[in-house]
Amino acid sequence: MDLKLTEEQEMVRNSVREFAENEIAPLAREYDEEEKFPKAQLEGLAEMGLLGMIIPEEYGGTGFDSVSYSLALEEIARADASVAVIVGVTNSVCCYPILCFGTEEQKQKFLVPLAKGEELGAFCLSEPHAGSDATNLKTRAVLDGDGYVINGTKSWVTNGGESNTHIVIAVTGEDKGKKEVTAFIVEKEREGLGVSSVEHKLGQRASKTTEMSFVDVRVPKENVLGDPGQGLKVAFNSLDNGRIGIGSLAVGIAQAAYEEALAYSKDRVAFGKPISEHQAIKFKLADMATEIEAARLLTLKAAASKDADHKKTGVRASMAKLYASEMANRVCAEAIQIHGGNGYSREYNVEKYYRDARITTIYEGTSEIQKIVISRGILKG
Repeated sequence: MDLKLTEEQEMVRNSVREFAENEIAPLAREYDEEEKFPKAQLEGLAEMGLLGMIIPEEYGGTGFDSVSYSLALEEIARADASVAVIVGVTNSVCCYPILCFGTEEQKQKFLVPLAKGEELGAFCLSEPHAGSDATNLKTRAVLDGDGYVINGTKSWVTNGGESNTHIVIAVTGEDKGKKEVTAFIVEKEREGLGVSSVEHKLGQRASKTTEMSFVDVRVPKENVLGDPGQGLKVAFNSLDNGRIGIGSLAVGIAQAAYEEALAYSKDRVAFGKPISEHQAIKFKLADMATEIEAARLLTLKAAASKDADHKKTGVRASMAKLYASEMANRVCAEAIQIHGGNGYSREYNVEKYYRDARITTIYEGTSEIQKIVISRGILKG
């Protein structure tokens, strides 16, 4: 198997790394402390075409393959996971479902400005009592004349309040006890749509996460995404990209933590020599480097599978997300351990990486949900 990156993929990785190191990383700590939304950095990324990475040029995107997308998200997350998740959500679970299921009119109206970075997107699936259990949705959309009226609450909305375009999954009916679920495109300016609360999080604090309320929000039939009743198909199809993105993001966080720990181990002296010369630390660094490389390859394989439209992409995306997210938590914990007491201080970046990594095992499907997806896939053969 040839794992060599193409010249274009190398160029994407290098250009994003340069921007991230110069424009994102220096402000990451400040933005984390202040919970400040990184508008200026997003504008720079939009100019590079990274808000529409996986969208064809005909719709305003840059048309990157999934491997390039993975590489770019890793580099952004290495600088700041908050910025990476904002970019990832807009690409994977807002732009992508419109590309796959949208009408030509919807693509021109909604997808083009999103892909150009003129607007941000959000994905509204989770609810206060329906996180991992996406079949237990309470938000309802009732057909009324030439449109639908949506009522309900959506939780954990990344980019909520900053986003212009929302993919909203709502119940539109019930047949023999089974809910009919439909996807909608809902614009920010729709009357009755609002932010009911803002989450103050452990990590990734520069990204905005909100609860959003829908009170008699009227949308026209033209805003139905896909066919009525296809809502869960739209959602789950989008999550393959989302999980590849979170795998990439987790690898980026772990890489940053590893680099900090490696540098610190060479400078910190204990018992008369740098701690990197002690076997206990050497073994930690060896394990960290190995796990990061394994997660990176697993994630890139999932991305390559997506590009090849392989039938096992869903399972591979879940494998990548599961392993990379769990790995990032282990690596960041070890990075703190290598720093000793200093790792527990906000003077050092490893505590931020630890906080940022924690959510990766939860959003876009918990580790437990990934194991369900993987086990179903391997049992089917």
